Amino acid sequence: MEPLLAETSLTVEDDAPLIPIPGSYGLPFIQPIIDRLEYFYGPGSPDEYFRSRAEKYKSTVFRANMPPGPFISKNSKVIVLLDAKSFPVLFDVSKVEKKDLFTGTYMPSTSLTGGYRVLSYLDPSEPRHEQLKNLLFFMLKSASNRVIPQFELTYTELFVALEAELLLTGKAAFNDLGELAAFRFLGRAYFNSNPEVTKLLLTGPTLINAWVLFNLHPLLTLGLPWFLEEPLLHTFPLPPILIQSSYQQLYNYFESAATSVVAQAETLGIPKDEALHNILFAVCFNTFGGIKILFPNTLKWIAQAGEKLHAQLAKEIRTAILLYGFGQVTLNAIEKMPLTKSVVYESLRIQPPVPPQYGRAKSDFTISSHDNTFEIKEGEMLFGYQPFATKDPKVFDRPEEFVPDRFVGDGEALLKYVMWSNGPETESPTVGNKQCAGKDFVVLITRLFVIELFRRYDTFEVEVSESSLGASVTITSVKMASII
Repeated sequence: MEPLLAETSLTVEDDAPLIPIPGSYGLPFIQPIIDRLEYFYGPGSPDEYFRSRAEKYKSTVFRANMPPGPFISKNSKVIVLLDAKSFPVLFDVSKVEKKDLFTGTYMPSTSLTGGYRVLSYLDPSEPRHEQLKNLLFFMLKSASNRVIPQFELTYTELFVALEAELLLTGKAAFNDLGELAAFRFLGRAYFNSNPEVTKLLLTGPTLINAWVLFNLHPLLTLGLPWFLEEPLLHTFPLPPILIQSSYQQLYNYFESAATSVVAQAETLGIPKDEALHNILFAVCFNTFGGIKILFPNTLKWIAQAGEKLHAQLAKEIRTAILLYGFGQVTLNAIEKMPLTKSVVYESLRIQPPVPPQYGRAKSDFTISSHDNTFEIKEGEMLFGYQPFATKDPKVFDRPEEFVPDRFVGDGEALLKYVMWSNGPETESPTVGNKQCAGKDFVVLITRLFVIELFRRYDTFEVEVSESSLGASVTITSVKMASII
């Protein structure tokens, strides 16, 4: 049954008519489980889960249940936002609270993070939020001089390894070697420490992936039959004690490597133990987890765009390095590569690495889609599915297509609708918002990834399979540049 639209004294800040929010939550307990099965295992899920309801209700704003539902989350009820006009309210911390909403309608046990609510789960109104975000800003700033040289070193190592595998077997699986390179780069850039020459050896990505699974399993599918995944992943939390040993190995690495960052934490009033758990989470969950998804996705989209784009990128990148970097990759040279920058933003637009965003209404207010205005009540949970908002046909021409030069020239005006970082690309992270502290870092290293690709190769081909964690990419051929 649709909730009735209550009388309100709220000011409607739009000409669109004020209507009740369509949709319903169905029978308690039963409907959330039915919806969870459809979300994970229905045809075209989860995109079709939202698309079918938007078509049914003729609205991009509606009520629905979101997994995981019973046993793991206390409440599955959300108001879904699918368009570029309503979606940004999720970033407005004057209207929505972000406390304990990083993973949505449930929160993993703090036993997985040393007993602490780490930065991602804190609302900006909480005092520790400012201290911890300033710590991440310090960590990013202290790494600034190492980022470009360590990226070049690490990803040269990666490409050499991929070429050897390609020569040996005729194919080279990118993801596993790419994850090793990502963690190696992050250790070198942030702490001037290669984790592979510590006690971790090559186990870092494996340990991280296992720990992330324990955090996110209620929201993932692993490709198993539903009757196995439902009881194993979606019905009860996995016991944190099972991953304690793996997590401790990661903690020990950061305790030895991140000494300068921990020293800064203590000047900010953050105890060493809490700082280390937050550093680990920021590097392993936020940054490594983002690279794990973003780099294969970017590689996929560029490969599928074909040789014409490859030739354009190679020419732009090599010319800028020669003319503005005097043969080296520099920040000045990078800024002379508009197509490269646009390709990165287009990858972030068409397949944002973290699709869901959540916020809980702090008070009564109204939001508007392109067609209607809706009343939100204090305490209601808002959920935005970013792949729909960033492919809004009323904002983007050919929204479902990868358009490499979409953000070149006048197209830069559209960057305010690229929102992968928990905020518009045209805004910056501060201690007062929840935008990703490493927003600029992620864009920079993804541009560096494209740059290193086309310094080395004229073109390449791949095979792709998709999963709930993004693309799995296998390189099937490369054409080496005549001069690297």
